[in-house]
Amino acid sequence: MIATLKHPGLTAREDTGAADRIARSAAVTAGARLRTEDFADWLDGRRRAHLFRVERIPFAALDGWVFDEATGNLGHRSGRFFTVEGLHVRTGEEPYPEWRQPIIKQPEVGILGILAKEFDGVLHFLMQAKMEPGNRNLLQLSPTVQATRSNYTKVHRGTDVKYIDHFIRPEQNRVIADVLQSEHGSWFFHKSNRNMIVETAEDVPLDDDFCWLTLGQIGELLHRDNVVNMDSRTVLACAPFPHDEPWALHSDTELLSWFTAERSRHDVRAERVPLDEVHGWHRGEWSIDHEDGRYFSVVALDVRAGNREVSGWTQPLFEPHGLGVTAFLTRDIGGIRHVLAHARVEGGFLDTVELGPTVQYTPDNVTHLPVDQRPAFLDLVLDTPAQRIRYEAVHSEEGGRFLNAESRYLLVDTDDDPRVPLDPPPGYRWVTPGQLTSLVRHGHYVNVQARTLLACLNATAGRR
Repeated sequence: MIATLKHPGLTAREDTGAADRIARSAAVTAGARLRTEDFADWLDGRRRAHLFRVERIPFAALDGWVFDEATGNLGHRSGRFFTVEGLHVRTGEEPYPEWRQPIIKQPEVGILGILAKEFDGVLHFLMQAKMEPGNRNLLQLSPTVQATRSNYTKVHRGTDVKYIDHFIRPEQNRVIADVLQSEHGSWFFHKSNRNMIVETAEDVPLDDDFCWLTLGQIGELLHRDNVVNMDSRTVLACAPFPHDEPWALHSDTELLSWFTAERSRHDVRAERVPLDEVHGWHRGEWSIDHEDGRYFSVVALDVRAGNREVSGWTQPLFEPHGLGVTAFLTRDIGGIRHVLAHARVEGGFLDTVELGPTVQYTPDNVTHLPVDQRPAFLDLVLDTPAQRIRYEAVHSEEGGRFLNAESRYLLVDTDDDPRVPLDPPPGYRWVTPGQLTSLVRHGHYVNVQARTLLACLNATAGRR
């Protein structure tokens, strides 16, 4: 081996210290700035400090939003923000070989960014108490910055997005994570957000609606229903969390080869169509609904929020019907924890399939199907005894676009369960949390629901 001297212009390819510092923060549950036991009172105080009001309205009362006469698409007169259009999906696969539905088209890439800073030698993360109109409890813990390009370029003529400079000019700081990730492929068409964790050594003025928390504190809050919002969870999943996994059931190369084959074998044709051509859906004065009453509705809200860049606005949202169930089945294989991932087809994905949880369904939407067409492993999860549940909490989905969209997130132990084989059905594969963490460093491999569960799984590491 020939020894070489490091060129002064070169840098290490891997920031090996970042994972250790993330692990240290995850192990610390006593923050230097806010005690976890005081968090609920702090959040309630932020709720009392501002006026929040959300009211359902008919479509005719939307300000600036109109249905296009030629297509029926619902959009803003400015041409910005997003549109509600139609989507025609053909997969040729049972039980849904073809369908049409409303879909959100939002071409701009938003920033979901968490600012990190060391206090007493431990990384803390700057989190925001942010109101989103679709959250059932309105106020939840969001990233430091959660903004679309329209927000931070002030298309809406609102106030500045706080702390945005740390993310639009990240070269002034230390970047811990920065990756484009998908949003809900069932409700968004080709939507991506830039997920970022950026560390600063600067003094950071603390706004009243923000707090510094360790990763361990956030992990404890992830065990509470509807506290940590979806945007925080997806960013946290991108953190380089370390995993002690010298072995796996499948090598990384085998996993990538299987995933590439899954993308290749599905012939998914998803095409945007006019909203007026979405057969089986009917537009009324107050909502757009499926003729069977399933899936979701498109509704309109009037919103007032005292701590947002704009204090009042109206907008359409998607309102799912029923509580979702989202779960990873887990299994100890040779002393290494694995989870059962599913290569999921969703009409709005940029590239055919992404790795999702074992189960990701709203039971009310599939109870009408014959037993042999019901989603694999759904009944197993629904019937799981409490002693096999490794993690459980109800979390909201993206509250800026979805109304009362909640899922019951679970990690379910299936050790020695004969219904869950080491050789699972086609489309499923046992993977380790470390393999998922590695894949999340790249965009459009792991879907947003699986990223939530990965963040929760990392938060439960060592707890049991």
